[in-house]
Amino acid sequence: MKELTLSKIAAFLLDNDNYCILTHRRPDGDTIGCAAALCRGLRSVGKTAWILENPQFTPKFRPFLQELTVTDPNKNVLYIAVDIATEGLLPYNAADCAVNVRIDHHGRNMDFGEKGYVDASAAACGEIVLELLQCMDVQIDKEMAEALYLAISTDTGCFRFSNVTANTLRAAAFCIDCGADTFAINQVMFLTKRLARLKLDAYLAQTTEFYAGGMVAVSLLTNEVREELGITEDDIDDISGFAREIEGVQIAAMIRQERDDAKLSVRTSPAYDASMLCACLGGGGHKAAAGATIHGSLLDAKAAILAAISESGVKL
Repeated sequence: MKELTLSKIAAFLLDNDNYCILTHRRPDGDTIGCAAALCRGLRSVGKTAWILENPQFTPKFRPFLQELTVTDPNKNVLYIAVDIATEGLLPYNAADCAVNVRIDHHGRNMDFGEKGYVDASAAACGEIVLELLQCMDVQIDKEMAEALYLAISTDTGCFRFSNVTANTLRAAAFCIDCGADTFAINQVMFLTKRLARLKLDAYLAQTTEFYAGGMVAVSLLTNEVREELGITEDDIDDISGFAREIEGVQIAAMIRQERDDAKLSVRTSPAYDASMLCACLGGGGHKAAAGATIHGSLLDAKAAILAAISESGVKL
């Protein structure tokens, strides 16, 4: 990948046309908010832009995607990947896609795509997309601002995580200045849970396993439990941090079934590095939040992450 400055990425986008924006697997608020804001921003300066329909988009995020998605892009589009840490996280319907431009904030970003910009100091990719739109002289309207606020707020746990900077808060304030209804977004994303999700919390509280005197926690979520409780993808959008909120837990691993694999999500305190733990298993992410896909059962994934934690020096 050829690393460019953000101003050069902006110039490239202004000099070309016909874009299709990609979101990552199990799309969250950051990738969706970035895609929606960038798509609307490109359209506002006269470009043809769409977001590739992701088979894993969920109802909670659909309002931000209205009239922006396409199932069958034409053959001459330029593909833009937003908030996609590795090539293996490209959506299932675009797994072999040739990425022309990549915009991301994951420090251990794998080298894929023709050109791109990665800023690991940004707490959310939404911060980067906001700056990119400003470089393109896009006038940020209410809909763009709400998409950007979605991106920034969800990737920072509503501004609670350690990677939040003054720039993160300035970006959120700018969204408010542009008309974003932040209370409505916070209400849906952070202040409302379905009863099924509360039942899941109770289940995880009873079944989570603890190691190293309670410093390490591992939670398993099978498809059978999901079906029994009536859990949707929206219910588990933020489930990865469940065990990290338990007093004394420094390293939390959430493992759940996804297709024929085990999806591993790791959250750590500042004293540990989730990204390094997941990198040992072919994944990556941030220091405090990372993930990996394990080709095997939940028990295989559990054994793999416990081995990685042990090899890092933690006595289990």
